[in-house]
Amino acid sequence: MSEASAPLTAPPPAGAAKSGRVVIVMPAYNAAKTLEDTFRAIPQGFFDEIVVVDDHSRDETTDLAKRLNLKAIRHPHNVGYGGNQKTCYMEALRDGAEIVVMLHPDGQYDPKIIPEMVRPIAEGRAEMVLGSRMMTAGGAKAGGMPLWKRLANRFLTKTENLAMGREFTECHTGYRAYSRRFLETVPFLRNSNDFVFDTEVIFQAVAFGLPVVEVPVSTRYFDDASSVGFRTGVVYGLGTLWTACRFLLHRSGILDCDKFRR
Repeated sequence: MSEASAPLTAPPPAGAAKSGRVVIVMPAYNAAKTLEDTFRAIPQGFFDEIVVVDDHSRDETTDLAKRLNLKAIRHPHNVGYGGNQKTCYMEALRDGAEIVVMLHPDGQYDPKIIPEMVRPIAEGRAEMVLGSRMMTAGGAKAGGMPLWKRLANRFLTKTENLAMGREFTECHTGYRAYSRRFLETVPFLRNSNDFVFDTEVIFQAVAFGLPVVEVPVSTRYFDDASSVGFRTGVVYGLGTLWTACRFLLHRSGILDCDKFRR
């Protein structure tokens, strides 16, 4: 069940909102221009490690991450956004994470929200947290999200909610947090290596009955921020609809899908 979490009026004391080891993962691709600013904006006291996974960038993303004393992993070849996340989460689990926060290194999502992303999991209210850009009226528009993306986001989210029987305000945010239990329960390694990975994970949360909480987040679009173009967005949208179909077919017992079973 989705649950909105009220934003903090002030950050809690260091360590107060975390339980166990917190690892921030950054799936990166050509992020050298924005990585350092994103890193510097992360609140201190709410994480134990930061892992940057460079999906075979053409710039100095890996070298910069190392200079910032972050744990850096570079793929020997490009595997895609979903494939990058798989490496992120496996590495975080290997390093003993109890809570994993995915933060894009392009500066599009506000790192200062990390305490709010961590809190519902630390308090035992969620196994997955979604940072929704649609919870605050007009927030996505104010952040510069193009009109076609806002319309597509709302249409796809409504369709997904109908399939899942949920009332999420947004299913297409790239700002997420997971408990260790979540990542050890859902078979995320079976998911797509492309952008539809994010959609599949939400459907898996519902399929496995894992509680999800949404928190409001702000975002900003600018030239150096990575963004899905129209053509890629169409492919992603079709993949999202196909995922919803597969979920319904699996739940009805018509066609089994290994993404929704242990």
